[in-house]
Amino acid sequence: MRLLVVEDEVRLSTDLRRVFEHAGFLVECALDGVEALRMGAGEPYACVILDLGLPQIDGVSVLSRWREQGLTFPVLILTARGRWSDKLAGFNAGADDYVVKPFEMDEVVVRVRALIRRSAGHAAPTLKCGPVSLDTHSGRVTVNGLPLQLTGQEFRILEFMMHHPGKLITRSALSDHVSERTADQTSNVVDVLISRIRRKLSVNLIQTVRGQGYRLALPKA
Repeated sequence: MRLLVVEDEVRLSTDLRRVFEHAGFLVECALDGVEALRMGAGEPYACVILDLGLPQIDGVSVLSRWREQGLTFPVLILTARGRWSDKLAGFNAGADDYVVKPFEMDEVVVRVRALIRRSAGHAAPTLKCGPVSLDTHSGRVTVNGLPLQLTGQEFRILEFMMHHPGKLITRSALSDHVSERTADQTSNVVDVLISRIRRKLSVNLIQTVRGQGYRLALPKA
């Protein structure tokens, strides 16, 4: 899934990108408030990590404008500002979580995963659909209790679909959370990946909605 990191300190931005990419996310970065506003309004990010002390437009103002525009992606504020008044301003602007620097990278990754789960209506870290289980913390997938090996792109597609079971997901939405921006958006990469996942799952859970996209079928009671 795709994240936006908004941090003006280049070294920290690079470190965050590296850590989240290692955790299996696609990551894009903005270095100031103007760039953050533009990117946040233009892409369907799974979560945003936002600093408050940004050049040009501060983080609270950026977040307030996103929420005024109806953008609902979860936002984790990551800042050196630890006063209660700063936290209150962040939450009042629409933040979902707040972490004060310095911090542990692993904690931030765990918090982001939890925000993404909760935004999709999932409380537990393990997502389940029929015989398929996906642990969002470890990245482990099992079918009927047996481990399943997936590539990074295959995992991101299955994870995104398991966050939204029963819902129609367009090819473009899947591509947004799987492919690098440099990839050919008109290619059939999503169809190829879906075909591979189906073959590996060996269970008929992914339905094709002709001319629209795919749906992860909810098992019948």
